[in-house]
Amino acid sequence: MRMPAPDPAILARKDAIVARLRAALPGVPVIDDPAETRAYECDALTACRCPPLCVVLPGSTAEVATVLRLCREERVPVVPRGAGTSLAGGSLPSADAVVVGLSRMTRTLELSVEDRFIRVEAGRTNLSVSQEVEPLGFFYAPDPSSQLACAIGGNIAMNSGGAHCLKYGVTVNNLLGVTLVLMDGTVVEIGGPEGEAPGLDLLSVVCGAEGQLGIVTEATLRILPRPEGARPVLIAFDRSETAGYCVSAIIRAGLLPVAIEFMDRPCIEACEAFARAGYPDCEALLIVEAEGSDAEIADQLARIRRIAEGFRPLEIREAQDPAEAARIWLGRKSAFGAMGQIGDYICLDGTIPVSELGPVLRRIGELAQTYGLRVANVFHAGDGNMHPLILFDANSPDGLSRAEALGADILRLCVERGGCLTGEHGVGVEKRDLMTHQFGPDDLEAQMRVKDAFDPDWLLN
Repeated sequence: MRMPAPDPAILARKDAIVARLRAALPGVPVIDDPAETRAYECDALTACRCPPLCVVLPGSTAEVATVLRLCREERVPVVPRGAGTSLAGGSLPSADAVVVGLSRMTRTLELSVEDRFIRVEAGRTNLSVSQEVEPLGFFYAPDPSSQLACAIGGNIAMNSGGAHCLKYGVTVNNLLGVTLVLMDGTVVEIGGPEGEAPGLDLLSVVCGAEGQLGIVTEATLRILPRPEGARPVLIAFDRSETAGYCVSAIIRAGLLPVAIEFMDRPCIEACEAFARAGYPDCEALLIVEAEGSDAEIADQLARIRRIAEGFRPLEIREAQDPAEAARIWLGRKSAFGAMGQIGDYICLDGTIPVSELGPVLRRIGELAQTYGLRVANVFHAGDGNMHPLILFDANSPDGLSRAEALGADILRLCVERGGCLTGEHGVGVEKRDLMTHQFGPDDLEAQMRVKDAFDPDWLLN
């Protein structure tokens, strides 16, 4: 993964730039000590890192606008940063860049149960939004695995999803409006609680733009009434491909569970050692959850069971009470931490048509054997959003390079099977050089012209 060369002229002006920022933002933390900026040198893609020129931690939209206006005058690159949980190098700085961290911006600005929305600052964590509206009988649907830590601004930048995106959609489907600060300091309001605004759908352009068009400082989010109930069923198989074909059959039957999650043997074994959720001894398992009234749940799970039985599962285990439901989900929610105990890994994010799950899982296994590496699969199977975890030894001289090469081949495979390079992690630096595999020159030129319109000097991210 290549890093851009820093501008020597900017590095030479570091002290003057930092002094200007401090003078313009009294009371706002401006961090330039190299020992302290190292905390911002990477996100969760730790294989790639670079300490920034400095870090600014504004506490309001007006302060963000001041930072951007000053940085544009100085022609200094800016990298927005939320909680730093990005898995694709989405908030990776360069040595001549100012990092604008939004971690201090966590307030709730407005909440309306009648109109079903909440407006929060972009540094607010994902899970805390649902926790705030839960006593009112509501929830915020997108639920990435990192929801305890990840920030709403980062969710918007990457268009994050989560386990329940099969039924409720990803961030763009639950985002009503944003406050966006452009690189020249202009503050723009896009969308809002009233629903779709007339004219171009700029909200969908900003969501998923990875901080390249502006910095989102506030977001208006759709909140939904909590369902009457929910119940998961665990289905175990003797082959990963069979589990993939079962997912395809469930979707083809017209059923819409709230979630269909997939785990294979390496991931199951790691999660059992870590969380002891009581998973069966199998090659792959699905966690399928239905929600609604007791009658709706029973009917949907009965139909799912009939479909699954056609694939000769080793076991079908339906939760009988909340405690058993929590145990079924425990391993899945612990997956990424559990895999970290085994060793180093890269988490991919390719997306494929659900009908291709079986063949793609088989081909991933073949590619892993070719590279002599292990791959653990845990992902949102219902919408084909795959998260293969490539295990490697970071102490091996070629460990990381082999893992990256295998990852590139898996992502190319996803595109060749009718999918795309990313579902919710974004492109970042991880997939930057693979963009030409999915997009032609005209496609890329169109995307760059959008960038030109928002950020003509190409200073953002």
